[in-house]
Amino acid sequence: MRSVRSAALRLAVAGCAALAGCTVGPDYARPQPPTTPAAFKELPPPGAAGAWKPAQPNDATLRGKWWELYGEPELNALEDKIAVSNQSLKAATEQYLAATEQIRVARAAYFPTLGVTPAASRTRLSNNQPNVVPGVTKMTYNAFILQGQASWEPDLWGQVRRTIEQARASAQASAADLAGVALSLHSELALDYFQLRGLDLQRQLLDNTLASDADYLKLTQVRFAGGVATAVDVAQADTQYRSVKAQAIDVGVARAQFEHAIATLIGVPPAEFALPPHPLEVKIPPIPTGVPSALLERRPDVAGAERRVAAANAQIGIAISAYYPNLTLTAAGGLEATALSPLIGVHSLFWSLGASAFELLFDGGRRHALTQQARDLYEAQVATYRQSVLSAFQDVEDNLAAIRILADEAEAQDAAVEAARLSLALSTKRYKGGVATYLEVLTAQTTQLANERAQADVSTRRCTASVQLIRALGGGWDTAQAPQ
Repeated sequence: MRSVRSAALRLAVAGCAALAGCTVGPDYARPQPPTTPAAFKELPPPGAAGAWKPAQPNDATLRGKWWELYGEPELNALEDKIAVSNQSLKAATEQYLAATEQIRVARAAYFPTLGVTPAASRTRLSNNQPNVVPGVTKMTYNAFILQGQASWEPDLWGQVRRTIEQARASAQASAADLAGVALSLHSELALDYFQLRGLDLQRQLLDNTLASDADYLKLTQVRFAGGVATAVDVAQADTQYRSVKAQAIDVGVARAQFEHAIATLIGVPPAEFALPPHPLEVKIPPIPTGVPSALLERRPDVAGAERRVAAANAQIGIAISAYYPNLTLTAAGGLEATALSPLIGVHSLFWSLGASAFELLFDGGRRHALTQQARDLYEAQVATYRQSVLSAFQDVEDNLAAIRILADEAEAQDAAVEAARLSLALSTKRYKGGVATYLEVLTAQTTQLANERAQADVSTRRCTASVQLIRALGGGWDTAQAPQ
Protein backbone atom coordinates (compact mmCIF):
# COMPACT_ATOMS: atom_id res chain seq x y z
CA MET A 1 0.00 0.00 0.00
CA ARG A 2 2.85 2.34 0.91
CA SER A 3 4.61 1.69 -2.41
CA VAL A 4 1.40 2.47 -4.28
CA ARG A 5 1.05 5.74 -2.40
CA SER A 6 4.69 6.60 -3.08
CA ALA A 7 4.28 5.90 -6.77
CA ALA A 8 1.09 7.98 -6.84
CA LEU A 9 2.88 10.83 -5.08
CA ARG A 10 5.73 10.76 -7.58
CA LEU A 11 3.32 10.75 -10.49
CA ALA A 12 1.49 13.70 -8.96
CA VAL A 13 4.76 15.58 -8.47
CA ALA A 14 5.80 14.79 -12.03
CA GLY A 15 2.45 16.00 -13.34
CA CYS A 16 2.69 19.26 -11.39
CA ALA A 17 6.26 19.75 -12.53
CA ALA A 18 5.27 19.22 -16.15
CA LEU A 19 2.61 21.90 -15.81
CA ALA A 20 4.52 24.34 -13.61
CA GLY A 21 8.02 23.85 -15.04
CA CYS A 22 10.01 23.17 -11.87
CA THR A 23 13.67 24.21 -11.98
CA VAL A 24 15.95 22.67 -9.38
CA GLY A 25 19.27 24.10 -8.23
CA PRO A 26 20.26 27.54 -6.93
CA ASP A 27 19.20 30.64 -8.83
CA TYR A 28 22.14 32.82 -9.80
CA ALA A 29 23.10 35.92 -7.87
CA ARG A 30 26.25 37.83 -8.75
CA PRO A 31 28.88 37.23 -6.05
CA GLN A 32 29.96 40.20 -4.01
CA PRO A 33 33.28 41.61 -5.25
CA PRO A 34 36.05 42.60 -2.85
CA THR A 35 35.68 45.92 -1.06
CA THR A 36 35.44 48.63 -3.70
CA PRO A 37 37.09 51.97 -2.80
CA ALA A 38 35.27 55.22 -3.43
CA ALA A 39 38.14 56.60 -5.52
CA PHE A 40 41.46 55.53 -6.95
CA LYS A 41 44.38 56.08 -4.62
CA GLU A 42 46.93 57.11 -7.24
CA LEU A 43 44.95 59.89 -8.92
CA PRO A 44 47.11 63.05 -9.03
CA PRO A 45 45.78 65.98 -7.00
CA PRO A 46 43.84 68.60 -9.02
CA GLY A 47 46.16 71.01 -10.79
CA ALA A 48 49.20 68.76 -10.48
CA ALA A 49 51.31 67.80 -13.48
CA GLY A 50 49.70 64.88 -15.21
CA ALA A 51 46.45 65.25 -13.25
CA TRP A 52 43.63 63.20 -14.76
CA LYS A 53 40.13 63.84 -13.54
CA PRO A 54 37.48 61.25 -12.71
CA ALA A 55 34.67 61.12 -15.25
CA GLN A 56 31.58 63.15 -14.45
CA PRO A 57 28.12 62.24 -15.79
CA ASN A 58 28.43 64.66 -18.70
CA ASP A 59 32.08 64.01 -19.49
CA ALA A 60 33.13 62.30 -22.69
CA THR A 61 34.06 58.74 -21.87
CA LEU A 62 36.30 56.28 -23.63
CA ARG A 63 34.79 55.02 -26.87
CA GLY A 64 35.49 52.11 -29.15
CA LYS A 65 38.27 53.77 -31.17
CA TRP A 66 40.09 55.10 -28.12
CA TRP A 67 43.39 55.38 -30.03
CA GLU A 68 41.99 58.39 -31.90
CA LEU A 69 42.52 60.39 -28.69
CA TYR A 70 46.21 60.67 -29.60
CA GLY A 71 45.60 62.43 -32.91
CA GLU A 72 47.94 60.17 -34.88
CA PRO A 73 46.42 59.45 -38.33
CA GLU A 74 49.07 56.82 -39.08
CA LEU A 75 48.25 54.99 -35.84
CA ASN A 76 44.52 55.20 -36.63
CA ALA A 77 45.05 53.62 -40.03
CA LEU A 78 47.10 50.78 -38.53
CA GLU A 79 44.54 50.11 -35.78
CA ASP A 80 41.73 49.80 -38.33
CA LYS A 81 43.62 46.99 -40.06
CA ILE A 82 43.56 44.76 -36.97
CA ALA A 83 39.83 44.06 -37.29
CA VAL A 84 40.33 43.04 -40.93
CA SER A 85 43.54 41.06 -40.97
CA ASN A 86 44.62 39.91 -37.51
CA GLN A 87 44.44 36.13 -37.25
CA SER A 88 44.30 35.99 -33.45
CA LEU A 89 41.19 38.17 -33.51
CA LYS A 90 39.63 35.96 -36.19
CA ALA A 91 40.27 32.87 -34.06
CA ALA A 92 38.64 34.52 -31.03
CA THR A 93 35.68 35.55 -33.19
CA GLU A 94 35.12 32.01 -34.38
CA GLN A 95 35.34 30.71 -30.81
CA TYR A 96 32.64 33.18 -29.81
CA LEU A 97 30.41 32.14 -32.72
CA ALA A 98 30.86 28.49 -31.74
CA ALA A 99 29.78 29.37 -28.20
CA THR A 100 26.61 31.03 -29.49
CA GLU A 101 25.77 27.91 -31.50
CA GLN A 102 25.96 25.91 -28.28
CA ILE A 103 22.93 27.87 -27.05
CA ARG A 104 20.95 26.57 -30.02
CA VAL A 105 22.19 23.06 -29.32
CA ALA A 106 20.94 23.29 -25.74
CA ARG A 107 17.62 24.88 -26.74
CA ALA A 108 16.90 22.03 -29.17
CA ALA A 109 16.26 19.74 -26.17
CA TYR A 110 12.98 21.60 -25.56
CA PHE A 111 11.48 20.00 -28.66
CA PRO A 112 10.59 16.41 -29.58
CA THR A 113 12.71 14.47 -32.04
CA LEU A 114 10.97 13.24 -35.17
CA GLY A 115 12.15 10.59 -37.58
CA VAL A 116 10.93 8.57 -40.51
CA THR A 117 11.93 5.02 -41.51
CA PRO A 118 10.93 3.81 -44.96
CA ALA A 119 11.71 0.14 -45.57
CA ALA A 120 11.11 -2.55 -48.18
CA SER A 121 11.89 -6.27 -47.95
CA ARG A 122 11.12 -9.67 -49.51
CA THR A 123 11.03 -12.68 -47.19
CA ARG A 124 11.06 -16.49 -47.77
CA LEU A 125 10.01 -18.58 -44.77
CA SER A 126 11.50 -21.97 -43.99
CA ASN A 127 9.26 -24.99 -44.55
CA ASN A 128 10.49 -26.34 -41.22
CA GLN A 129 9.63 -23.20 -39.28
CA PRO A 130 7.11 -23.73 -36.48
CA ASN A 131 3.53 -22.69 -37.22
CA VAL A 132 4.07 -23.04 -40.97
CA VAL A 133 1.24 -24.90 -42.64
CA PRO A 134 2.24 -26.11 -46.12
CA GLY A 135 -0.20 -24.96 -48.72
CA VAL A 136 -1.79 -22.48 -46.34
CA THR A 137 1.01 -20.26 -45.04
CA LYS A 138 2.38 -17.86 -47.59
CA MET A 139 6.05 -18.83 -47.80
CA THR A 140 7.29 -15.84 -49.81
CA TYR A 141 6.01 -12.32 -49.33
CA ASN A 142 6.94 -8.66 -49.67
CA ALA A 143 6.79 -6.03 -46.93
CA PHE A 144 6.62 -2.30 -47.53
CA ILE A 145 6.74 -0.04 -44.47
CA LEU A 146 6.59 3.74 -44.11
CA GLN A 147 6.99 4.47 -40.42
CA GLY A 148 7.47 7.64 -38.37
CA GLN A 149 8.64 7.97 -34.79
CA ALA A 150 8.47 10.79 -32.25
CA SER A 151 10.13 11.01 -28.86
CA TRP A 152 9.99 13.77 -26.28
CA GLU A 153 11.41 14.13 -22.80
CA PRO A 154 9.65 16.95 -20.91
CA ASP A 155 11.95 19.26 -18.98
CA LEU A 156 10.35 18.42 -15.62
CA TRP A 157 13.21 19.55 -13.41
CA GLY A 158 14.76 22.34 -15.44
CA GLN A 159 17.77 20.43 -16.72
CA VAL A 160 17.30 21.88 -20.18
CA ARG A 161 16.64 25.34 -18.78
CA ARG A 162 19.82 25.17 -16.70
CA THR A 163 21.77 23.87 -19.71
CA ILE A 164 20.57 26.82 -21.79
CA GLU A 165 21.42 29.15 -18.94
CA GLN A 166 24.91 27.69 -18.79
CA ALA A 167 25.39 27.93 -22.55
CA ARG A 168 24.19 31.53 -22.61
CA ALA A 169 26.53 32.52 -19.78
CA SER A 170 29.42 30.73 -21.50
CA ALA A 171 28.67 32.56 -24.76
CA GLN A 172 28.64 35.87 -22.92
CA ALA A 173 31.97 34.96 -21.33
CA SER A 174 33.30 34.15 -24.80
CA ALA A 175 32.08 37.54 -26.04
CA ALA A 176 33.99 39.18 -23.20
CA ASP A 177 37.05 37.12 -24.14
CA LEU A 178 36.71 38.36 -27.72
CA ALA A 179 36.54 41.95 -26.49
CA GLY A 180 39.58 41.26 -24.31
CA VAL A 181 41.56 39.91 -27.26
CA ALA A 182 40.62 42.93 -29.38
CA LEU A 183 41.57 45.31 -26.57
CA SER A 184 44.88 43.52 -26.05
CA LEU A 185 45.73 43.60 -29.76
CA HIS A 186 44.82 47.25 -30.22
CA SER A 187 46.72 48.32 -27.11
CA GLU A 188 49.73 46.19 -28.10
CA LEU A 189 49.79 47.90 -31.49
CA ALA A 190 49.62 51.33 -29.84
CA LEU A 191 52.41 50.39 -27.44
CA ASP A 192 54.62 49.12 -30.27
CA TYR A 193 53.85 52.20 -32.35
CA PHE A 194 54.74 54.69 -29.61
CA GLN A 195 57.88 52.80 -28.67
CA LEU A 196 58.92 52.76 -32.33
CA ARG A 197 58.30 56.51 -32.56
CA GLY A 198 60.24 56.93 -29.33
CA LEU A 199 63.18 55.19 -30.99
CA ASP A 200 62.79 57.54 -33.96
CA LEU A 201 63.08 60.40 -31.48
CA GLN A 202 66.19 58.78 -30.02
CA ARG A 203 67.66 58.38 -33.51
CA GLN A 204 66.92 62.02 -34.35
CA LEU A 205 68.60 63.06 -31.10
CA LEU A 206 71.64 60.91 -31.80
CA ASP A 207 71.91 62.16 -35.40
CA ASN A 208 71.81 65.76 -34.19
CA THR A 209 74.41 64.94 -31.54
CA LEU A 210 76.51 63.19 -34.17
CA ALA A 211 76.51 66.31 -36.36
CA SER A 212 77.50 68.43 -33.34
CA ASP A 213 80.26 65.99 -32.40
CA ALA A 214 81.58 66.12 -35.96
CA ASP A 215 81.90 69.89 -35.58
CA TYR A 216 83.71 69.43 -32.27
CA LEU A 217 86.06 66.93 -33.92
CA LYS A 218 86.88 69.42 -36.68
CA LEU A 219 87.41 72.11 -34.07
CA THR A 220 89.92 70.00 -32.14
CA GLN A 221 91.71 69.03 -35.36
CA VAL A 222 92.04 72.70 -36.34
CA ARG A 223 93.25 73.63 -32.87
CA PHE A 224 95.69 70.72 -32.94
CA ALA A 225 97.03 71.85 -36.33
CA GLY A 226 97.47 75.31 -34.85
CA GLY A 227 99.34 73.91 -31.86
CA VAL A 228 96.64 74.92 -29.40
CA ALA A 229 95.14 71.47 -28.72
CA THR A 230 96.83 68.16 -28.04
CA ALA A 231 96.59 64.83 -29.78
CA VAL A 232 94.71 63.60 -26.72
CA ASP A 233 91.97 66.18 -27.41
CA VAL A 234 91.64 64.92 -30.98
CA ALA A 235 91.49 61.29 -29.83
CA GLN A 236 88.82 62.11 -27.24
CA ALA A 237 86.71 64.01 -29.78
CA ASP A 238 87.08 61.19 -32.27
CA THR A 239 86.11 58.61 -29.62
CA GLN A 240 83.00 60.60 -28.68
CA TYR A 241 81.97 60.90 -32.33
CA ARG A 242 82.36 57.20 -33.04
CA SER A 243 80.61 56.20 -29.80
CA VAL A 244 77.54 58.27 -30.66
CA LYS A 245 77.56 56.86 -34.18
CA ALA A 246 77.51 53.31 -32.75
CA GLN A 247 74.61 54.23 -30.48
CA ALA A 248 72.67 55.63 -33.44
CA ILE A 249 73.20 52.41 -35.37
CA ASP A 250 72.19 50.27 -32.38
CA VAL A 251 68.77 51.97 -32.19
CA GLY A 252 67.94 50.31 -35.50
CA VAL A 253 67.82 46.83 -33.93
CA ALA A 254 64.93 47.57 -31.58
CA ARG A 255 63.17 49.70 -34.18
CA ALA A 256 63.21 46.88 -36.70
CA GLN A 257 61.74 44.50 -34.12
CA PHE A 258 58.89 46.88 -33.29
CA GLU A 259 58.22 47.38 -36.99
CA HIS A 260 58.04 43.61 -37.50
CA ALA A 261 55.70 43.28 -34.49
CA ILE A 262 53.34 45.89 -35.95
CA ALA A 263 53.33 44.10 -39.31
CA THR A 264 52.35 40.84 -37.61
CA LEU A 265 49.56 42.53 -35.65
CA ILE A 266 47.97 43.92 -38.83
CA GLY A 267 48.37 40.60 -40.68
CA VAL A 268 51.14 41.64 -43.09
CA PRO A 269 54.45 39.82 -43.67
CA PRO A 270 57.26 41.94 -42.18
CA ALA A 271 59.06 41.90 -45.52
CA GLU A 272 56.15 43.82 -47.07
CA PHE A 273 55.77 46.47 -44.38
CA ALA A 274 57.73 49.59 -43.44
CA LEU A 275 57.08 52.72 -41.41
CA PRO A 276 59.03 55.84 -42.39
CA PRO A 277 60.86 57.50 -39.47
CA HIS A 278 58.80 60.04 -37.55
CA PRO A 279 59.99 61.24 -34.13
CA LEU A 280 57.51 61.00 -31.26
CA GLU A 281 55.47 64.20 -30.91
CA VAL A 282 52.38 63.06 -29.04
CA LYS A 283 50.57 65.16 -26.48
CA ILE A 284 49.16 62.81 -23.88
CA PRO A 285 45.37 63.28 -23.73
CA PRO A 286 43.46 63.52 -20.44
CA ILE A 287 41.51 60.31 -19.93
CA PRO A 288 38.52 60.13 -17.56
CA THR A 289 39.09 57.25 -15.17
CA GLY A 290 35.65 57.02 -13.63
CA VAL A 291 35.07 55.56 -10.18
CA PRO A 292 36.40 52.13 -9.14
CA SER A 293 32.93 50.55 -9.00
CA ALA A 294 32.40 51.32 -12.70
CA LEU A 295 35.53 49.32 -13.53
CA LEU A 296 33.58 46.10 -12.91
CA GLU A 297 31.38 46.92 -15.90
CA ARG A 298 34.16 48.06 -18.23
CA ARG A 299 36.78 45.34 -18.00
CA PRO A 300 36.20 42.42 -20.42
CA ASP A 301 38.22 40.04 -18.27
CA VAL A 302 36.18 40.88 -15.16
CA ALA A 303 32.93 40.52 -17.10
CA GLY A 304 34.09 37.18 -18.52
CA ALA A 305 35.02 35.90 -15.06
CA GLU A 306 31.59 36.91 -13.72
CA ARG A 307 29.79 35.13 -16.57
CA ARG A 308 31.78 31.97 -15.88
CA VAL A 309 30.51 32.13 -12.31
CA ALA A 310 26.96 32.16 -13.72
CA ALA A 311 27.75 29.18 -15.94
CA ALA A 312 29.19 27.27 -12.98
CA ASN A 313 26.06 28.05 -10.95
CA ALA A 314 23.86 26.61 -13.72
CA GLN A 315 25.98 23.46 -13.71
CA ILE A 316 24.94 22.87 -10.09
CA GLY A 317 21.29 22.76 -11.18
CA ILE A 318 22.14 20.36 -13.99
CA ALA A 319 23.86 18.04 -11.51
CA ILE A 320 20.95 18.20 -9.03
CA SER A 321 18.39 17.38 -11.74
CA ALA A 322 19.99 13.92 -12.06
CA TYR A 323 18.43 13.00 -8.70
CA TYR A 324 14.92 13.19 -10.17
CA PRO A 325 13.10 10.77 -12.49
CA ASN A 326 12.99 11.28 -16.23
CA LEU A 327 9.80 10.90 -18.24
CA THR A 328 9.92 9.96 -21.90
CA LEU A 329 6.90 10.12 -24.23
CA THR A 330 7.03 8.16 -27.47
CA ALA A 331 4.79 7.73 -30.48
CA ALA A 332 5.14 5.68 -33.64
CA GLY A 333 2.93 5.10 -36.61
CA GLY A 334 2.90 4.46 -40.29
CA LEU A 335 1.75 2.30 -43.13
CA GLU A 336 2.59 -1.35 -43.83
CA ALA A 337 1.53 -3.66 -46.69
CA THR A 338 2.80 -6.54 -48.77
CA ALA A 339 2.45 -4.56 -51.98
CA LEU A 340 2.79 -0.97 -52.99
CA SER A 341 -0.76 -0.53 -54.29
CA PRO A 342 -2.59 -1.06 -50.98
CA LEU A 343 0.14 0.71 -48.93
CA ILE A 344 -1.72 4.02 -48.94
CA GLY A 345 -4.94 3.08 -47.23
CA VAL A 346 -6.63 3.02 -43.89
CA HIS A 347 -6.22 -0.74 -43.53
CA SER A 348 -2.42 -0.38 -43.79
CA LEU A 349 -2.28 2.03 -40.87
CA PHE A 350 -0.58 1.12 -37.60
CA TRP A 351 0.39 3.24 -34.59
CA SER A 352 1.50 3.10 -30.99
CA LEU A 353 1.74 5.52 -28.07
CA GLY A 354 3.80 5.06 -24.94
CA ALA A 355 5.32 6.64 -21.89
CA SER A 356 8.15 5.52 -19.68
CA ALA A 357 9.79 6.85 -16.55
CA PHE A 358 13.22 6.16 -15.18
CA GLU A 359 14.51 6.76 -11.67
CA LEU A 360 18.07 5.80 -10.77
CA LEU A 361 18.05 4.17 -7.34
CA PHE A 362 21.76 3.52 -6.78
CA ASP A 363 24.88 4.79 -8.51
CA GLY A 364 27.59 4.38 -5.89
CA GLY A 365 27.58 8.09 -4.97
CA ARG A 366 28.23 9.33 -8.52
CA ARG A 367 25.47 11.96 -8.50
CA HIS A 368 26.50 13.24 -5.10
CA ALA A 369 30.13 13.53 -6.24
CA LEU A 370 29.13 15.35 -9.45
CA THR A 371 26.94 17.77 -7.50
CA GLN A 372 29.69 18.48 -4.99
CA GLN A 373 32.17 18.87 -7.83
CA ALA A 374 29.87 21.45 -9.46
CA ARG A 375 29.65 23.35 -6.16
CA ASP A 376 33.44 23.28 -5.76
CA LEU A 377 33.96 24.54 -9.31
CA TYR A 378 31.46 27.32 -8.63
CA GLU A 379 33.43 28.43 -5.58
CA ALA A 380 36.62 28.30 -7.65
CA GLN A 381 35.05 30.58 -10.27
CA VAL A 382 33.88 32.97 -7.56
CA ALA A 383 37.46 33.20 -6.25
CA THR A 384 38.75 33.74 -9.80
CA TYR A 385 36.21 36.51 -10.34
CA ARG A 386 37.17 38.28 -7.12
CA GLN A 387 40.87 37.98 -7.96
CA SER A 388 40.23 39.45 -11.42
CA VAL A 389 38.54 42.42 -9.74
CA LEU A 390 41.54 42.97 -7.47
CA SER A 391 43.90 42.65 -10.44
CA ALA A 392 41.83 45.21 -12.36
CA PHE A 393 42.11 47.70 -9.50
CA GLN A 394 45.85 47.07 -9.35
CA ASP A 395 46.28 47.65 -13.10
CA VAL A 396 44.55 51.01 -12.91
CA GLU A 397 46.41 52.11 -9.78
CA ASP A 398 49.77 51.02 -11.26
CA ASN A 399 49.31 53.07 -14.40
CA LEU A 400 47.82 56.07 -12.62
CA ALA A 401 50.91 56.06 -10.41
CA ALA A 402 53.16 55.71 -13.46
CA ILE A 403 51.52 58.67 -15.19
CA ARG A 404 51.64 60.85 -12.07
CA ILE A 405 55.26 60.02 -11.26
CA LEU A 406 56.45 60.21 -14.86
CA ALA A 407 54.88 63.68 -15.18
CA ASP A 408 56.99 64.82 -12.23
CA GLU A 409 60.01 63.05 -13.68
CA ALA A 410 59.48 64.74 -17.05
CA GLU A 411 59.56 68.18 -15.41
CA ALA A 412 62.74 67.31 -13.54
CA GLN A 413 64.33 65.82 -16.65
CA ASP A 414 63.46 68.87 -18.75
CA ALA A 415 65.28 71.01 -16.20
CA ALA A 416 68.24 68.61 -16.25
CA VAL A 417 68.45 68.86 -20.04
CA GLU A 418 68.45 72.66 -19.91
CA ALA A 419 71.19 72.59 -17.28
CA ALA A 420 73.27 70.12 -19.32
CA ARG A 421 72.97 72.29 -22.44
CA LEU A 422 74.07 75.34 -20.51
CA SER A 423 76.97 73.38 -19.05
CA LEU A 424 78.11 72.30 -22.52
CA ALA A 425 77.85 75.84 -23.84
CA LEU A 426 79.95 77.19 -20.98
CA SER A 427 82.53 74.39 -21.28
CA THR A 428 82.81 74.99 -25.02
CA LYS A 429 83.37 78.68 -24.45
CA ARG A 430 86.02 77.94 -21.82
CA TYR A 431 87.72 75.44 -24.18
CA LYS A 432 87.79 77.90 -27.07
CA GLY A 433 89.18 80.51 -24.71
CA GLY A 434 91.97 78.17 -23.71
CA VAL A 435 91.05 78.01 -20.03
CA ALA A 436 89.73 74.42 -20.05
CA THR A 437 90.80 71.10 -21.54
CA TYR A 438 88.73 69.14 -23.97
CA LEU A 439 88.00 66.63 -21.19
CA GLU A 440 85.66 69.19 -19.63
CA VAL A 441 83.83 69.56 -22.96
CA LEU A 442 83.70 65.79 -23.38
CA THR A 443 82.18 65.36 -19.93
CA ALA A 444 79.56 68.02 -20.71
CA GLN A 445 78.79 66.37 -24.06
CA THR A 446 78.28 62.96 -22.44
CA THR A 447 76.10 64.43 -19.70
CA GLN A 448 73.91 66.31 -22.18
CA LEU A 449 73.43 63.28 -24.41
CA ALA A 450 72.53 61.07 -21.46
CA ASN A 451 69.99 63.58 -20.19
CA GLU A 452 68.46 64.16 -23.62
CA ARG A 453 68.09 60.42 -24.16
CA ALA A 454 66.53 60.09 -20.70
CA GLN A 455 64.13 62.89 -21.63
CA ALA A 456 63.11 61.05 -24.79
CA ASP A 457 62.72 57.83 -22.82
CA VAL A 458 60.42 59.50 -20.27
CA SER A 459 58.26 60.87 -23.11
CA THR A 460 57.93 57.39 -24.56
CA ARG A 461 57.12 55.86 -21.17
CA ARG A 462 54.42 58.46 -20.56
CA CYS A 463 52.76 57.52 -23.86
CA THR A 464 52.93 53.81 -23.13
CA ALA A 465 51.64 54.35 -19.58
CA SER A 466 48.62 56.20 -20.98
CA VAL A 467 47.90 53.31 -23.35
CA GLN A 468 48.24 50.83 -20.52
CA LEU A 469 45.84 52.89 -18.41
CA ILE A 470 43.27 52.86 -21.21
CA ARG A 471 43.67 49.10 -21.44
CA ALA A 472 43.30 48.80 -17.66
CA LEU A 473 40.09 50.86 -17.88
CA GLY A 474 38.63 48.50 -20.50
CA GLY A 475 39.27 50.59 -23.60
CA GLY A 476 35.73 51.95 -23.77
CA TRP A 477 34.07 48.51 -23.64
CA ASP A 478 31.27 47.86 -21.16
CA THR A 479 28.93 45.00 -20.31
CA ALA A 480 26.08 46.64 -22.27
CA GLN A 481 27.90 45.50 -25.43
CA ALA A 482 27.79 41.85 -24.34
CA PRO A 483 25.11 39.73 -26.07
CA GLN A 484 22.00 39.18 -23.99
